[in-house]
Amino acid sequence: MNFLELSKKRYSVRNYLSKPVEEEKLTYILECGRLSQSAANFQPWMLYVIKDEALKSQINRSYPAKWMEQAPVYIVICADKEKAWVREYDKKVHADIDGSIITENLCLAAADCGLGSCWIGHFDPKLISEILHLPENLDPMAILTIGYPANDEILAKKRKSLEEIVRII
Repeated sequence: MNFLELSKKRYSVRNYLSKPVEEEKLTYILECGRLSQSAANFQPWMLYVIKDEALKSQINRSYPAKWMEQAPVYIVICADKEKAWVREYDKKVHADIDGSIITENLCLAAADCGLGSCWIGHFDPKLISEILHLPENLDPMAILTIGYPANDEILAKKRKSLEEIVRII
């Protein structure tokens, strides 16, 4: 499948089968994330892969969505603000940008494996930090659920047209 087909295939899954994710698929997804680009190649991220049901229940307290409990794997993506590249002109820290890049690569790699994912940004980061005993320099920036979609029907994506988002000058 080409990249456009993969991009069309990937969507936010909120209904998972109870089937576990095979270790080779999870390793593939993580390797695709590891190879992500980052500003100045600083790679300021840390991934926490969570499969333990008790720990997942604790994570669910940060965003109590029932559908989330179905996913067999959570990946908490953290950005290290102390290790990220900083643009000298305005001191913009690129930790969240780099964290977003690796998160999208993880999502697309999951889709490439026939798995679904959902990028969750609406959660209590302080609670996640407490649960995972994160050091001060690590900001939890996303939770990614991964598993087999219970329904393989891809919903039509509502996206703006190219004319609405592109300016050629």
